[in-house]
Amino acid sequence: MHDDREGLPFAPDRNQLRRAFERAAADYDEAAFLHREVGGRLLERLDLIKLQPQLILDVGCGTGVITLALMKKYRKARVIGLERAPAMLAKACKRKPWFRTLYGLTGEPEALPLADASCDLIFSNLALPWVTELDQALAEFRRVLKPGGALLFSTLGPDTLVELRRSWAAVNDGYNHVNAFFDMHDIGDALLRARLAEPVMDVERLTLTYSEMDGLARDLKALGARNVTRGRPTGLMSRKRWQVVREAYEQHRRPDGLLPVSCEVVYGHAWGPTLSASRPWDQGPAVFPLSQLRRRNS
Repeated sequence: MHDDREGLPFAPDRNQLRRAFERAAADYDEAAFLHREVGGRLLERLDLIKLQPQLILDVGCGTGVITLALMKKYRKARVIGLERAPAMLAKACKRKPWFRTLYGLTGEPEALPLADASCDLIFSNLALPWVTELDQALAEFRRVLKPGGALLFSTLGPDTLVELRRSWAAVNDGYNHVNAFFDMHDIGDALLRARLAEPVMDVERLTLTYSEMDGLARDLKALGARNVTRGRPTGLMSRKRWQVVREAYEQHRRPDGLLPVSCEVVYGHAWGPTLSASRPWDQGPAVFPLSQLRRRNS
């Protein structure tokens, strides 16, 4: 299945997405606990890779919290932060260590403003959920990776916000109200189409909790993760419709009195193009925990 979502009702509207992240920059850090948690886990997986990168590209660097940790981990590497929202990038550049330079680039993952075979490591934490064309983004990753360079990413699977999606279904108005996310197997197929070497993927499920649904709505707005699909309603939401959603979400309230928010986190790892591959391309991506991944010999 081809992943191109351009023009489809659940495809992200790039202009709306850019504006949402631009507005969210000021309050992003207060609500970005999932970004920090997943980013920390993704950083730990770098310990499994025998790599001393000279040039690192952080795709979707946000306000630079995880980028800073990446710079501390690889103190001799040049690090480039890519973001679609200039306000996010400005905060990231201010966060860098005083004796280091974070090279900031504004752009989209589908069109990286970098030369071919220029990066030793591409690191991307929760940026892929917002791409319109996954195939194009992964093709760009392959293009800028050096032979033997590494790609490490996290993204969100379709079970993310499943309670919210089911609650909005009670409104039954024919519009999209929750962003859609790629399935792990579709991402794996896209990695193969991009001819990235030895792709490995795994998934874990995290649950956030809120006392009231309004807290979830505030955090999604603060993150810039509001509904930006092309099939979203364009008018203001009525108080009556919001009450229907709130009542539907109450059905998910747990015995401890909290409302759950499911997050399906997908992790992926692959290598840049090499002259020889250890696995035939048509075998498909390996799917098992990255904690079992053996170190790659240099």
